[in-house]
Amino acid sequence: MLSFRTAAAGVARLAAASRTACEQPSDLDFLVSTRGCSGFRSWIGGLPKLAAADTLIINHSISKYWITIMDVRPFEGQVALVAGASKGIGAAVAEAFATSGAAVVLGARDLDALSQVADRIRGDGGEALAVRTDVSDEASVRAFADAALATYGRLDAAFNNATDGPRPAPLADIDTADFDRGIATNIRGTFLGMKYQIPAMLRGGGGAIVNMASLAGSSGVANLAAYVAGKAGIIGLTKVAALDYADHGIRVNVLAPGTILTHHLEAAGEPAQRGAARAAPMQRIGTVTEVASTVLWLCSQQASYITGIVVPIDGGQSAGIKPPHMYRPGEPMQN
Repeated sequence: MLSFRTAAAGVARLAAASRTACEQPSDLDFLVSTRGCSGFRSWIGGLPKLAAADTLIINHSISKYWITIMDVRPFEGQVALVAGASKGIGAAVAEAFATSGAAVVLGARDLDALSQVADRIRGDGGEALAVRTDVSDEASVRAFADAALATYGRLDAAFNNATDGPRPAPLADIDTADFDRGIATNIRGTFLGMKYQIPAMLRGGGGAIVNMASLAGSSGVANLAAYVAGKAGIIGLTKVAALDYADHGIRVNVLAPGTILTHHLEAAGEPAQRGAARAAPMQRIGTVTEVASTVLWLCSQQASYITGIVVPIDGGQSAGIKPPHMYRPGEPMQN
């Protein structure tokens, strides 16, 4: 990332050049907004795509220059649907889509919390629609997708993030109704979401779906029978949907995060957070911003040839084991 001083110096130099003969910039790399800079537009006037861009990155190396368009709103004109958007990762993803130019349709059971997220988006100049949604109820999920089409006329991206289930307990101690609730929200909810998102996307020629699983969906975790089974089921559903619609312009991928600093882990306190950080080879906890960035990348044209994959966001946990200390056979362990 460019430093502020470097960027400011570059902008100043460019402004001076635009007042004179619009000379090529000298030995600086800089980021510059081209709005109102007629001199710079003249300098690149032979390249209409560049001349029309709002933001460019100018790179300099030895005596060579090249220009990169920085598309700060890659989802402009698109519509994104986010299920489970009232807080945490879902809210972060919804706000990231809006910042990137998309109109966002938000769904969750808690309409008050959902409306607060929508209000933040609108307060920042974005477009947002809050729809009370229970992902385990088919009529509710159908109405959620229909609301996107009725309001905005299209659907380009979807993030299925809603989850629920019993509190941690050994398998035999879990109430059957609570287990069913975990399966209904995770597996049935993701199935229903895609069932109605896919036809909506097909109407517009395609789209991208990202489902939310977990590292626990590919490696078991004690006391989380419903959660592990639900997330494993989401991974399976994602792969089937990716294959079913790969030649119809719809890409479907799934995230498998490790420990992320959401409101749940914040409430658990620092001891829990330190323990979670030690479990990751990177020795830290992931952030909701890192998850949101991955969702947007998977829904973008930068990932246009990617479908059916499981993307771990886990600081290296899925790669294997990184012991804090190693020992050599027959020798005392060194601290």
